[in-house]
Amino acid sequence: MKNKLATLAFAMAIPAHGLNAAEIRPESIIHASIDAIASKPPAVAAKEPDPSIVHVQILLDRAGSSPGVIDGFYGENVSKAIRGFEALQGLEEDGELDSEVLGRLRGHHLGGEKPVLEQYEIISQDAEDLVNAIPEDVGQMAKLEKLGYTSVAERLSERFHMDIDLLEALNPASAFAVGEAVWVAAPGEGVRGKVSSIEVLRDLGQVRAFAEDGKLLSVYPATIGSEDNPAPSGTHNVNGVAPMPTYTYDPDVNFQQGDNTEVLEIAGGPNNPVGTVWIDLSEPTYGIHGTPEPSLIDKVGSHGCVRLTNWDVEELGAMVDPGVKVEFID
Repeated sequence: MKNKLATLAFAMAIPAHGLNAAEIRPESIIHASIDAIASKPPAVAAKEPDPSIVHVQILLDRAGSSPGVIDGFYGENVSKAIRGFEALQGLEEDGELDSEVLGRLRGHHLGGEKPVLEQYEIISQDAEDLVNAIPEDVGQMAKLEKLGYTSVAERLSERFHMDIDLLEALNPASAFAVGEAVWVAAPGEGVRGKVSSIEVLRDLGQVRAFAEDGKLLSVYPATIGSEDNPAPSGTHNVNGVAPMPTYTYDPDVNFQQGDNTEVLEIAGGPNNPVGTVWIDLSEPTYGIHGTPEPSLIDKVGSHGCVRLTNWDVEELGAMVDPGVKVEFID
């Protein structure tokens, strides 16, 4: 398969962070009591991240049910991850953080009593191949030779599955310079295996990957199309997997952004419109792909494709071969 994509689904997204890097002490997350967390999300969203929610998000990530970005907020993606964990455990799926779920999450606490945070020393490679900024206009974007990370903090936030604001809040005095030790999430080694089939659950906003024996392997939150640009229906197959794909902007086939009326070729990289991996589907122009803005997963619609965080689509793509069945379920 060519490492080039034509007429792909694409949504321009404006970053929507909200922490302002207020300090959060690592000990408050590591030693957080998760027993006192309500079984359902609060009616009014919190304005500040909750250390106990960070703790639970990391445990869910370790257990194979991704909460998306680890940010400390008890939102829909956390409830969906709880429901995914219940499915992995063969429990009734209600998305509630009850005592049974909490007990089993502790049982999946990889490494015994391994803390949910760890310190990481920044190395020279973390500061390599950075770019100054990523323009929103696709015409300007097409002029860049690569769409790399814009900072060391952005690179580390994706590597450790974190919202960049949470990373900065944990390390308020850090310049994220080479040689510094910073606090990061410790999400675990990730899921490994061979995927035989994939379910894309539209209403739930979730992707589930299954092994050949029917066992559920992993669960991911997803943006699945939108009202104006719905995802496909029915069953399709994976054609192939392309790491670090380029993106072809074609206004005649897809959509027009601003004054850009010509076909444009956009370089690959983590800030490419389709992220770090493209899983090509047999339905023309559709795929499962990453995103340059992981905090917006299942918060902003796509132009028809299935969008995951970069780290989730990298994990899924490593387990997928051509021919894998992908079923869209309402």
